[in-house]
Amino acid sequence: MGIKYQVPAWIQRLYAGAMWRGDTTRKVVYLTFDDGPIPSVTPKLLDILEQEKVHATFFMVADNVTKHPEIYHRVVANGHKVGNHTYHHIKGTKYKFDDYLADVKKADVILGGTKLFRPPYGRLMPKQKLALLNRGYKIVLWDVLTHDYDKNYSADKMVQIVKRYARNGSIITFHDSIKSNERMLAAVPQVIKELRNEGYTFETL
Repeated sequence: MGIKYQVPAWIQRLYAGAMWRGDTTRKVVYLTFDDGPIPSVTPKLLDILEQEKVHATFFMVADNVTKHPEIYHRVVANGHKVGNHTYHHIKGTKYKFDDYLADVKKADVILGGTKLFRPPYGRLMPKQKLALLNRGYKIVLWDVLTHDYDKNYSADKMVQIVKRYARNGSIITFHDSIKSNERMLAAVPQVIKELRNEGYTFETL
């Protein structure tokens, strides 16, 4: 079960230089959301986070931001952090080096030059990774993967995953996407409640 939800240290070492956890000295966790903004999903998520007084980090697809800039501006205005998730949500292992870097750079223009970067699907070629690090990007992966994009995972299942695997500094990944939509929106308030009950606080990256 474990390797599906929390990547073991030996695999993390293959991505040396990437960030898998935040501050491990405190009971703090980092909620992250990939693939937005999506009009039918992201505003509802923002309502939940505002109600819970939680700030999160959104790794945004820049093409979606160009289509829905008002949601992007609300994310920023609400005090959340924004990260680069490429312009077209492309997988590094499927693209040539120059094309991949160009897509990331194109997203920079839309996303205000953020240096937080999460590769879609968590896939990067070593040369791409090194080039991004040399350009000052902080490559952020995850410590807990909820699988909210999988229709076979209920909200309750996601909550159980987070309860089982969250630890100091955990970067927890959800998706504000159409595929995740209702299951993610149902899980997030429960995850916040459960983690608060265990003494965790929430911060942005």
